[in-house]
Order: sequence, then C-alpha cells, then structure tokens
Amino acid sequence: MKISKSKLKKPNLSRLRRKKPIEAESGLPRITNETVAAHREEVLSSARKYIYPLQHSKRRVVKISVTLLVVAIIGFFVYLGLALYRFQSTNTFVYGVTQVLPLPVAKAGSDYVSYNSYLFELRHYIHYYHTQQQVDFSTKQGKDQLVEYKKRSLDRVIQIAYAKQLAAKYGITVSQKEIDQQIALVRSQNRLGGSDQVFKDVLSEFWGWTVTDFKRELGDEILEQKVVAKLDTAAQNKAQAAYAQLQQGADFGEVAKQYSEDQATAGNGGVYPIAIDRSNRDVAPQLVSAVFALKPGEYSSVINTGYRLEIVKVISVSNDRVQAAHIVVNLKDIKSYTDPLQAQHKAHRFIRF
Repeated sequence: MKISKSKLKKPNLSRLRRKKPIEAESGLPRITNETVAAHREEVLSSARKYIYPLQHSKRRVVKISVTLLVVAIIGFFVYLGLALYRFQSTNTFVYGVTQVLPLPVAKAGSDYVSYNSYLFELRHYIHYYHTQQQVDFSTKQGKDQLVEYKKRSLDRVIQIAYAKQLAAKYGITVSQKEIDQQIALVRSQNRLGGSDQVFKDVLSEFWGWTVTDFKRELGDEILEQKVVAKLDTAAQNKAQAAYAQLQQGADFGEVAKQYSEDQATAGNGGVYPIAIDRSNRDVAPQLVSAVFALKPGEYSSVINTGYRLEIVKVISVSNDRVQAAHIVVNLKDIKSYTDPLQAQHKAHRFIRF
C-alpha cells in the first residue's frame, strides 16, 4: 500500500522549543556556579554557630584555669607565711616545704639563715625530749620548755652562720671524707651501733634523724672545731710547748703538772683514774684509738679531740685495758669568735617567741 506524500506531516519544531526542561518540570533546582557558592556559604554560616562558641569556651576555660592557679599559689604562700612566721609550725609538711624553698628565719650579717636549718635543729630537740624524756609539749610546762628549745635552736643556727663566715674567711672547709672518717671511728668503738641497721635505728629513735641528717649535723660541728683550732693560737702554742719538752726527754708526769688544764688529773701526773677499754664513753674516741695503737712507755703527738688538745701516754696494758696518762689543753668555745663577729654585724631574727 502506498502512502501519499500529502499525508506525511512535518514535526512542529516550535512546540518542541516551547517544551520545559525535564529538571524544571520535576521541580529540581539547577546546579550552577552561583548555586554552589550560595550553598557553600549557607553551610559555613551554619558551622560558625558551633565553632565560634567553642573557641570562646576554650579561651574562657584557659582564663579560669590560670585564675585558679594564681589564686592557689597566692593561697599557698599565705598559708605558708602564717604557718612559719606567725604560728611557727614544725610539722612534717612545712618542714618539707622549707627543704625546697629557701625561706629565711634570720639574717646573720650579710648572710641569710634558712628556715630549714632552724627547723632541722629544733625538730631533733622536740623528738628527743618527747620520745626519750616523755615531755608533753601541750602542757603549760611543756610549752614553756618548747619556747626555750626554739630560742636555743635559733641561736644555734645563727652561730653556725657566723662560724661559716669565719671558715670562708680563713679558707676552712670540711670534706665528706672527714665526716665519714669520724663516723667510722665512732662506730668502730661501738658507740652508735655495730651494724648499719642498728646505727640507723639509734639515729631514728633518739633524734629522729636519717644517716644523711646525722652527717649534716656532724659536718657543722667539725667545721666549728676546725675554726677554733685555727684561731686559738694560744692553745696550740701551749700544747706544742708541752710536746716539745717531752721530745727533749722531760718526764711526762712533770710536764702534765706544768701544762695540763685537766684539774682532775694534772696533780697526779695526768694519770687517768681508771683503765681505758675500747668501749669507754668517758674518753674521746680519738684518744681511745691512740692508746690502743701505742706500746707501754710511748706517747702520742698532739691530738685534737674537737674541744681539747691532748697528748696521751700508755703506762701499761692488761687484758685489753690500758692504763694511761694525758696532758690536756682546752680550746676556746666557738662563741669566743662568733660573738665578736655578731656584735659587729648584728643578727636580725624574723620570728619572735
């Protein structure tokens, strides 16, 4: 069957051009550069509502934290100032703080005296009299006694400060070796316990000290003794004069009568009233060590026992006991040298009792 050309119709292009896009008909937005930029700005503006408050909150937290830290530090130092300088607390916490912070308790001349040194001295008094003498420091009598210990402790550490100034002036020092040798000498005579554990227990029980604390106290004592030995030239000259006569052949007993300052023995030629054994507590450890190193008839050189200069002679030995004699020259007290210095450069105390 043939179709005539008249029945074939051409498409209506105008109608096709007027037809709406599929997107528009379906209601979907058109994606263009402008719509993308607008959408991005909308998302960012929504996020800013959460970002900006968070940043503000972080700054506020930091500000509050710093403020609390400053308040805590100020409060701590206010508490510490009241505890030390007003209430004069001696508890372990305050003592521990003074070991870290160099807080002063007094000024000796141009040098400050640390609060820790004062508490170190005072706390061993308190420990000894409370545990060994059963002193109750909460009673009226105990409180009065505590005030005396406080005064004594403060005077002591100020005196040590002036002694250290004299030591620095004359180039006097104390080495750790000297301290260890002194401890070894005392312990060899069983004066502080034969074993390490007994030694520690004795220190803890009687003074509340560790071995390090004991070495600290001993170091101060040795320093003072060395200062006196350096400055007391009169005692040194007298002891050396006695020793020179012995070297020239003079009789020990006669030299003792002439030079010895021990009133109990000088009259009988310096002879000790009893024989000396290795555990004798009435004789300085340096002298005990010396007499057991000498033979009968021998005498020592001048020995500095810390507070006296002595020369010892062995008369006889029997059953590990030594009969001996000695010549004694007393050294001056450290206060003979620290008091004039303190009078010249007065101490200022920062606490009152």
